[in-house]
Amino acid sequence: MDVLIHLFVGLHIIGIAALLGGFLTQMKAMGQGTARFTPAMLHGALTMLVTGVALVGLNQAQDYSVDNIKIGVKLAVLIVVLGLVYVKRDDEKVEKPLFGLVGLLTVVNVFIAVLWT
Repeated sequence: MDVLIHLFVGLHIIGIAALLGGFLTQMKAMGQGTARFTPAMLHGALTMLVTGVALVGLNQAQDYSVDNIKIGVKLAVLIVVLGLVYVKRDDEKVEKPLFGLVGLLTVVNVFIAVLWT
């Protein structure tokens, strides 16, 4: 079961890399006011959601401790990010503050995962 958990952690990291990488590749365009949400960002956020839920279930099945408040906060932040990316996915350009908010919330989610103990 631990191998499966590690596999899902790897997939979760790939999801965050796709979301954050998509944001970072659009930073120059954001400065010009032409940034858009890429499919990689949407798929990365969806991957994070699915693998995160799976990780919580697998960890609880193994009787490992799960900080439900931390997971709830991370889930809330991710749902906001996912909602923004999903709603604006077809727009030719996204406003700078909205695009920056998605990047900020993504980084916040990373730091919640790493620093909240």
